[in-house]
Amino acid sequence: MQKILLYYKFTPIADPEAVKLWQKTLCDSLGLKGRILVSRHGLNGTVGGDIEACKAYIKATKQYAPFKDIVWKWSDGTGEDFPRMSVKVRRELVGFKNSDDEFDVNMDGVIGGGKHLKPEQVNEMVEKYGDDVVFFDGRNEHEARIGRFKNAVVPNTNTSRDFIAELESDKYDDLKNKKIITYCTGGIRCEVISSMMKKRGFNEVYQIDGGIVKYGEKYGDDGLWEGSLRVFDNRMTIDFSDHAKTIGECTHCKGKTSNFENCAYAQCNDLVLICEDCKKNPELLYHSENCRNQATERKLQTV
Repeated sequence: MQKILLYYKFTPIADPEAVKLWQKTLCDSLGLKGRILVSRHGLNGTVGGDIEACKAYIKATKQYAPFKDIVWKWSDGTGEDFPRMSVKVRRELVGFKNSDDEFDVNMDGVIGGGKHLKPEQVNEMVEKYGDDVVFFDGRNEHEARIGRFKNAVVPNTNTSRDFIAELESDKYDDLKNKKIITYCTGGIRCEVISSMMKKRGFNEVYQIDGGIVKYGEKYGDDGLWEGSLRVFDNRMTIDFSDHAKTIGECTHCKGKTSNFENCAYAQCNDLVLICEDCKKNPELLYHSENCRNQATERKLQTV
């Protein structure tokens, strides 16, 4: 039996290169595949493989004192959902532009971030305060097309690098005195986003401990989450139950779908939300008409 592990830990790391070599050797010895990023701010990983190998990986990683209290999130999948085992050192654990100038970490995590809420505390807060609670999506806009918390605010972001400009605009000023619950896939992006928001005048900011994944483990599709979850491996999307609501709309026919495909124009390669019926038509496997025209033009040039 195989599983996938998602995890992160914000903690000061004096020698990221040494941690990288240790993690790569460990994963290779256990036959795991996936992606791990290491920076001076900590560790962020997704690995998959045999369940016993995953347990051995957890045990070995926890022996390093700064990683002993990592919150591990289990997900259905296999090591074959990843092309290889990649371990890299990066300036940032999450791809915000120069966000490491925005925050710092200590042994307890991100300094000045939002308060962590367990899934049941999220529901309790919404039940108690109603419209004074606002869900704020910490992911890229396309991820929210297929799944999000009910009535969530979804920023206009194509990449994580867009968040700083979004937060510094005036479009969210009316939310600054609300109770903001930030959320993202596994929780890591919200560690940084919640800190950014507090610095920019949002007075009461929270984050879901363990992100959407932990909330889905607790409530499935019987809570405040709606739709499918976008993941960044060969699975593309996952559902938390057999009665997940389909909220995504096909780019072409507007039918309900959670299926993403890469644009057939290689120079674009952006994701297209497209239903299974439209997917059968090669002329529709493009992000836009412009992409289709450019792909046709390139074909003609090579004839």
